[in-house]
Amino acid sequence: MQREKRNKVLEFSRLNVLIVINIVVFLLINITAQHNAPITQTVYSYLALPAPLHLLLTRCWTLLTYMFVYNGFLNVIFGMLWLYWVGSIFEDFVGGKKLLSLYLLGGIGGALFFLVAYNLFPVLWTSVGYAGSAGAAACVMAVVVGTATLVPDYSVSLVLFGTTSLKRVAMIYVVIDLLFSQGPYGNEAVTHVGGGLAGFFYVYQLQHGNDLGDWVKSLFHRRSKLSIVSKGTGKFSNAKPRQDEIDRILDKISQTGYDSLNKQEKETLFRASSDDKS
Repeated sequence: MQREKRNKVLEFSRLNVLIVINIVVFLLINITAQHNAPITQTVYSYLALPAPLHLLLTRCWTLLTYMFVYNGFLNVIFGMLWLYWVGSIFEDFVGGKKLLSLYLLGGIGGALFFLVAYNLFPVLWTSVGYAGSAGAAACVMAVVVGTATLVPDYSVSLVLFGTTSLKRVAMIYVVIDLLFSQGPYGNEAVTHVGGGLAGFFYVYQLQHGNDLGDWVKSLFHRRSKLSIVSKGTGKFSNAKPRQDEIDRILDKISQTGYDSLNKQEKETLFRASSDDKS
C-alpha cells in the first residue's frame, strides 16, 4: 500500500512539472518585455520553433523548448487549467508516464505539421522576416483530444451547463482553440491540428496494445549496472519451459505484439527456442 501511494505521488508530479515548466518559460519570455521588447523577441526566437529549415538546423533544441512556449497571459492561464483538469483524468486511467509521452508526442506532431505547412504553403503565414511557433498549446491539444479518445463518455460537470460527456467538451475546446489560434508570427492553427492528431493516434495505438511512448520512458530510466540475482534455487530458470506457458506467450504476441512481453516472458521464450535448437 505504501509503495502504491509513493508511485501515485511520483506519477502526479509529472503533471505538476509540465505545468511549472510552462509557467517558468512564459515568465522568462515576458518579464523581459517589461524592459526591452527587442530582447523579448530574441528570447522568443531562441525558444520557439523556427520554420525556415536552415535556421532550425542551428537551433535544433527548439524542437523541445517550443513545447513549453505560450503566447499571451490568458492563453497560458487557460492552457494550464485545461492541462491540469484533463491531464488529471488521463493520468487516473493510464498513469503519469503515458501522460508525459502524450504531451511530448503532441509537440512532435505539431512541429511536423508546422514545418510542412510553412515550407510548402508560406502564404499561410505572416511575412515578418521570422516565423516561429509556440507549441505548448499543441501539446495541451494532444492531451485534450487523447483523453477524449481514451474515455469519450467520461462525465464532467460544468457550471451553468450541467453534466455532459468529455468528448463534447473536447469538441468545443478544439473549435474555440482553432478559431483563436493566431500567433505573433502567423496562424498557428495548423500546429494545434498536428498536436491533436498526434494525441488521437497515440491513444488509438495504445488501445490496440502499442505504446508509441516507450522511447520517452528510456529517457528517464537509466539501466542499472548491477545484476539482480534470484533468491531461488536456480533449477526453475534452467528448466525447459512448459508447453502451456509457451502457448500463452505466443498468444500474447499475436494479440499485443512482442514488445508487450515482460522480461521473464522474453527469457522463457528464449530458453524455449534454445532448447529446440539443441
